[in-house]
Amino acid sequence: MIWAQVMGITFIAALMALYEWPRLGRGRKKEKAAFVTLTALGWLLAVLYAFNPDMPGPTQLIDAIYGPLGKILEQ
Repeated sequence: MIWAQVMGITFIAALMALYEWPRLGRGRKKEKAAFVTLTALGWLLAVLYAFNPDMPGPTQLIDAIYGPLGKILEQ
């Protein structure tokens, strides 16, 4: 069942890439690199959540990083 989810995630990511890639235009290497990087990162996170649904989310990571800073600034 998990592999079906991974295939669905991959299919949707591929559809997104096929739809957006021609719209980026020629000569936009930085935009294309950013698109590929963000799409791959999003795909990786989605696959990780499919295999481990109890994994903490990205907002919990940000809270762990900036939580102590917020407490210092409140004082």
